Amino acid sequence: MAREYNGGCLCGNIRFVATGEARNPHTCSCKMCQRHSGSLTQVWVEFDKKDVNWVGPGGIPKTWRSSDYSSRSFCDVCGSTLGAIDDDPVIALVLGTFDSPNRVALRPTSHSYVSKKPKWWHVNAEV
Repeated sequence: MAREYNGGCLCGNIRFVATGEARNPHTCSCKMCQRHSGSLTQVWVEFDKKDVNWVGPGGIPKTWRSSDYSSRSFCDVCGSTLGAIDDDPVIALVLGTFDSPNRVALRPTSHSYVSKKPKWWHVNAEV
């Protein structure tokens, strides 16, 4: 049986069900992630696009083209950050949107753009 991960935005307008393997759980401190999330570090988990179903009343989240290969996604009602929808068949969801973010498969195992975080900020991404 495939694993199932549920989540959504703050107001419940956008909801998702992701099934299958949660890949590349990681934190990122690049400036784009900081500005998109409003946080010093964002936590991401990737799924195959075909394995993410948008099930809330708002359907598919709104997007903003953020790079040559990806668009950031958000709820157009409450403004919640939901993730990134890549041109490749990948959707990266932000961990804070999951109903059960404490699941072992979602735990970050690496940290991208460590040099962009403030020196006083510490993120423990050890396994």
